[in-house]
Amino acid sequence: MTPPPTSDAIDERGFAPPRPSLAESHASIAVPRGFWRRLMAFVGPGYLVAVGYMDPGNWATDLAGGSAFGYTLLSVVLASSLMAILLQTLSARLGIAAGLDLAQACRARFSRTTNLALWVLCELAIIACDLAEVLGTAVALKLLFGLPLLLGVIITAFDVMLLLALQRFGFRKLEAFVATLLVVVAGCFAYEVWLARPIWGAVAAGFVPRGEIFANPAMLYIAIGILGATVMPHNLYLHSSVVQTRAIAQGDRRSAIRYATADTVIALGFAFLINAAILILAAATFHSAGRTGVADIEEAYRLLSPMLGAGAASVVFALALLASGQNSTVTGTLAGQIAMEGFLDLRLPLWGRQLVTRLLAIVPAVGVIAVAGEAATTSLLVLSQVVLSLQLPFAVIPLVAFTSDKTLMGEFASPVALRVAAWLVAAMIVVLNVTLLVRIAAI
Repeated sequence: MTPPPTSDAIDERGFAPPRPSLAESHASIAVPRGFWRRLMAFVGPGYLVAVGYMDPGNWATDLAGGSAFGYTLLSVVLASSLMAILLQTLSARLGIAAGLDLAQACRARFSRTTNLALWVLCELAIIACDLAEVLGTAVALKLLFGLPLLLGVIITAFDVMLLLALQRFGFRKLEAFVATLLVVVAGCFAYEVWLARPIWGAVAAGFVPRGEIFANPAMLYIAIGILGATVMPHNLYLHSSVVQTRAIAQGDRRSAIRYATADTVIALGFAFLINAAILILAAATFHSAGRTGVADIEEAYRLLSPMLGAGAASVVFALALLASGQNSTVTGTLAGQIAMEGFLDLRLPLWGRQLVTRLLAIVPAVGVIAVAGEAATTSLLVLSQVVLSLQLPFAVIPLVAFTSDKTLMGEFASPVALRVAAWLVAAMIVVLNVTLLVRIAAI
């Protein structure tokens, strides 16, 4: 197997490759021979990425969309998921073919000033994502154990110890932990949807796009929030790094890209089903009963049991929220480590990096709750997802450009059809964000 590049080796592309991404876990997972064994060896990175597509921020936007507009925004959930699958497969392709994560590729190709700006924007996205995780976990602790929301937010500072403990057992164990919690979340929502008894014909119709989404400012705001909650900027950095935890020989890169693509499609398809289930639950339970203003997670918790006629419905909902928040903590912190090391070539002790990331989310959460009260939680969650959406172009455009570049990617550069589709997705994201900014400015 080809050894990882060192910082003083100049390659055929004309620049010195950085140190391996996530050096402590780089190429730590063996890839055996045989189709099924190889396929299973590549299962994992897609699920780490999928976590970001069903975090507490998704809950806020999906609940708001389902209760206010019924099944209409299911088309946005579907479109966002397809866009996410496309972009995440490009991210995996970059990591495997170029041996660089997205942050490292930016540092290799852009000026210092551009890299610094991109790093700041990436950190803002990670903080926005971590803010949603902090609030989601705090709300779950309040619902399950009656803890004050402010105390729950403070307790989440200690979540960083979870990642430290998991990484001591190896990267494969970390992936298994994440996958287990995903199964818990999926099981909880399968139960909730079964109780809600949605009208499946109306659900199917919801997947058909409608022009009113663009004409209705309130619907557009939630739609872009769903986009921001589904296509996560930091996941593009994360995925291009974690695929490199597999020990891939140079001659096996083509098959590795195929296996990583399969892992991505299956894992994000799983995430799509969970996101759709949240919106379907809100539409079938709240919108159908005329409760179109249910956008608050706590309000949804209080209403689920009496409206669905099952005492366990609310508890199951809160358990899924707690599992979702804990999962997102793990991947958000990893993404922060990857961004800092890739853009700045700066390495902090892992506990320090995790604590800094979490504190940057806790401070605004504590401030808003202390000033505006607990009622502001949902608005803050939805706003965090819109902020994520506004950061997307600054990750997506470099990713599409790099994976289209034959100088960087060699024979693994995106084929023409994939390149066209990727640029169309990038253009759509930019147009949606500009539209949102114009709408906000007009208010």
